Amino acid sequence: MSELVVVGVDGSAAGFDAVAWAADDAFRMGAALRPVCVVETWPYQVPQIAALEWENSVAERARASLARAEEIVRERRPTVEVSTRLLVGKPAVALREQAGEAAELVVGRKGVGGFAGAVLGSVSMNVAGQAPGPVVVVRDGDAAAAQDEVAVGIDGSIASEPALAYAFRQAELRGAALRAVHAWPLPFALAPDFSCDIEALRESHLHVAREQLDPWRERHPQVKVIADVQCGHPVRTLAAAGERAALLVVGSHGRTGLEAIVLGSVTRGVLHHAHCTVAVVRAR
Repeated sequence: MSELVVVGVDGSAAGFDAVAWAADDAFRMGAALRPVCVVETWPYQVPQIAALEWENSVAERARASLARAEEIVRERRPTVEVSTRLLVGKPAVALREQAGEAAELVVGRKGVGGFAGAVLGSVSMNVAGQAPGPVVVVRDGDAAAAQDEVAVGIDGSIASEPALAYAFRQAELRGAALRAVHAWPLPFALAPDFSCDIEALRESHLHVAREQLDPWRERHPQVKVIADVQCGHPVRTLAAAGERAALLVVGSHGRTGLEAIVLGSVTRGVLHHAHCTVAVVRAR
């Protein structure tokens, strides 16, 4: 049985960008593609407005959106097996459930319910870190990104291992180099009189990065790996790496992550500030 890629569709331009990205990735993976549109039931008790009439109208629009999604896939990647699905429920919940049987879930950054000034839609934020597998949040218009690198954030902890696995596979499928970014900020604000050997610290962090990367290099010898160790804030450093990457991969939590928190602060910051497509891979 082939792998499955699930992509959320809501009729928005961002949703159709996600469909195009998902079609390309399904083609690379040899996977089937399932565009999913989720419609909610009428939430109000207003006698003047017929709930059934409203729901029928929404369902008709959803079917049109799915038809357009299927058309995009067939035009872009005609060999990819595609089957659409229309569901009723809460979009974030339904998409998380669909992701349970998928290699990855792909969503746009903002849907039709987004408001001016919002960088990330509520559905995208809710599924990232909660879905069992990788969640790819596609930047608007990013389906045809020409960059030839995949970037991944690492911190030496076991929490970043699933992100590394996904990033190496993506780099291998794309024939791209993999930039492994290890950022370490200095807490000078907490100790202004503290002094240290910056170069010695850098060498120590470089050793941590290489130690984590070496087993993956052995498993994927054809992938060119760049160990990028920098002193700086992780969000800023990762966002900068995303400027030259086709895909930026981060774990849902880092070394300081707490199970009760859906997304770690660095992951949340990257989703808001990176100007590229971001994949969030849940820490096991």
